[in-house]
Amino acid sequence: MGLRQTLFGPSKVGRNLDRLKALPEAARTLASELDIVPSGHAGLCLRALANSPATSDENVASLLTSNPSFLGVTTQKDDVGCTWLLKDDLDEGALVATMHDLSRALIDAGCGARLLCSVFGFVPRIAPGEGSVLLVFLHQQETWYPFAPVSDTDRNSELELRVRTFLGPQLAFEKDLGRWMALWGLPVR
Repeated sequence: MGLRQTLFGPSKVGRNLDRLKALPEAARTLASELDIVPSGHAGLCLRALANSPATSDENVASLLTSNPSFLGVTTQKDDVGCTWLLKDDLDEGALVATMHDLSRALIDAGCGARLLCSVFGFVPRIAPGEGSVLLVFLHQQETWYPFAPVSDTDRNSELELRVRTFLGPQLAFEKDLGRWMALWGLPVR
């Protein structure tokens, strides 16, 4: 047991990780209410590398290659030094299962403090439609929020609020709108 865990108790990260599994049902609601469907793209963001060798990107890469469940997961660094673990799958249930299992494996490997968010892409069934939406799961808070970028610097806040209205009964939404961060230039679409 580490010093942090001894002093502060077990980390909150991962206690409500099953909230990720509510997404496939929420996806059906988005399709029926807003005509927005899964894009088949998802990503898990890890904060920039801490000083601990146990949480290194090499250990994360080893975790990916040692588990056949993570076949097809690729990595990419963003402009601020975060590592993205990316997966494409047209089966939303399988995509959610991969992101859930990947999150759990990273927590079990001691990388829970690096987990920032998981992001799932949604697009209009018929373009241009309402616009694209990213559903963001904040790992530290274990809550969701929608992000609907319309350009590199503008977002569709009205669509985000409509998504929350329709999905509120299904997903644990972040109540603090200040945490509904604009995530520009994501590798998830």
